[in-house]
Amino acid sequence: MDLFIQLLLTGIALGSGYALGGLGFVLIYKATGVFNFSHGQLTMAGAYFFYMFQVQLGLPPWWSVPAAVVSMFVVGLAIERLCLRRMVGEPAIAIIMLTIGLGSLLRNLVGLVWGTQPQAPVPLFEPGAIMIAGFQVPRVYMWTLVSAAVLIAAFVVYFRKSSQGIAMRAVAFHQDHASLSGISIYRVFALSWGLAGVMAAISGILMVQLVGLDLSMDARGLSAFPAAILGGIDSIGGVIIGGLIIGAAESLAGGYLDPYLGGGAKEVVGYVVLLLILMVRPYGLFGTPEIRKV
Repeated sequence: MDLFIQLLLTGIALGSGYALGGLGFVLIYKATGVFNFSHGQLTMAGAYFFYMFQVQLGLPPWWSVPAAVVSMFVVGLAIERLCLRRMVGEPAIAIIMLTIGLGSLLRNLVGLVWGTQPQAPVPLFEPGAIMIAGFQVPRVYMWTLVSAAVLIAAFVVYFRKSSQGIAMRAVAFHQDHASLSGISIYRVFALSWGLAGVMAAISGILMVQLVGLDLSMDARGLSAFPAAILGGIDSIGGVIIGGLIIGAAESLAGGYLDPYLGGGAKEVVGYVVLLLILMVRPYGLFGTPEIRKV
């Protein structure tokens, strides 16, 4: 039982990072209709920016976080302006292939700049454990979960209450109507990509505290994709729950199945869960069914 609770808490902490990354994925889809398959590499790049500011440039850890976040906001803006804006009006498959190519480019650029060996950023949270309901919970798990919860809540308030969030929701509902009401579609697209970069950076920084930093982080960052699809690609609340489910499934599979299978179960269990759920609910747990009239 102790092992189960420990694995579950670990999975929930990891899943909160997936939920943050998934919010960036959903944000891009809701505002632009684009499936961003480079999101895992954006998450990895954000983590490496954090490492650069913290270790290579010697900034204090809590100064390194906003520096990495701002850097990834600029990266998101640059991707939209230099690549995606030129693809407006092109077939969806062409845009999807572009994001896949962007992911490969980002991964190779990170390897070229920072090398392929694992790196060791200074932890943001103090070591040790605290007692919760009779169980010892590492502080890093607790603070990761709390940080993710606060940031997710802030994002939801921003998306629902701010003028920029309302503009993004209007564009997601109907681009032509939003444009006629005076909303700049291109500005909304740029802001969406910038905020997706911010979410990817924060997700990557939190994941570093749990799993370390190397080039394989792009695969963990891509776990935001099954989290978003599982919860419902158009549901912010759904992607949060989807991220927690994927994180818990990975952690439990790693603890119970990997010792018997020799590894590998942790990496695929999220997609197995996704497949099983979609067989029952094709639009995800909280997605909105699309009704076509013929």
